[in-house]
Amino acid sequence: MILDNSITQTKETQSTITPAHALEMLRRGNERFIQDAPINRNFSVQVSQTATGQFPFACILSCIDSRIPTEIIFDQGIGDIFNARIAGNFVNEDILGSMEFACKLAHSKLIVVMGHTSCGGVKGACDRAKLGNLTQMVDKIYPAVEATRTEPGEDRSSKNIAFVNRVAEKNVELTIEKIKRHSPVLFDMYTQGEIDIVGAMYDVTSGKVTFM
Repeated sequence: MILDNSITQTKETQSTITPAHALEMLRRGNERFIQDAPINRNFSVQVSQTATGQFPFACILSCIDSRIPTEIIFDQGIGDIFNARIAGNFVNEDILGSMEFACKLAHSKLIVVMGHTSCGGVKGACDRAKLGNLTQMVDKIYPAVEATRTEPGEDRSSKNIAFVNRVAEKNVELTIEKIKRHSPVLFDMYTQGEIDIVGAMYDVTSGKVTFM
């Protein structure tokens, strides 16, 4: 049975959520967002209820893009989800450590790696952008560019949005592979069924999240 998303998560409610339930809670939340029918929450009360502890059921890695406020698009409240946001939604040691904290110590049940359409970070990687620290950042996304196939003569630059979006999907796949490869803590939890690790794509034109 899916828990009522209107409640503030407690240690007890969090403990009853399975990885599959956590995913379904996010699916239903996005459906409510698309339908413009969010749950009516009292955020002031939730601030008070979470002041002494937090029990989020999921951890979401997404892009810093301003069009993707994670709690809003999944219709979640204060204390429901951990957020890690970085342009191009890739992982490094710091983000992996944050995920390990979220799942192993704070007992979240689900990791979602979420890319999005028309991603500026991915566009920069497609074009091999050079600008200060941005240069080394887009280099981390570039493996997804190299791994994305195109038809002979097809434009592989940011001008080809269809290509950009395919690279964004591939970047999600490679990021999930990297999480499993570089975090023995998370991989062990995943293989034991304690957590799930899934990919998703957010459509900036419709607000819909498609889980991969």
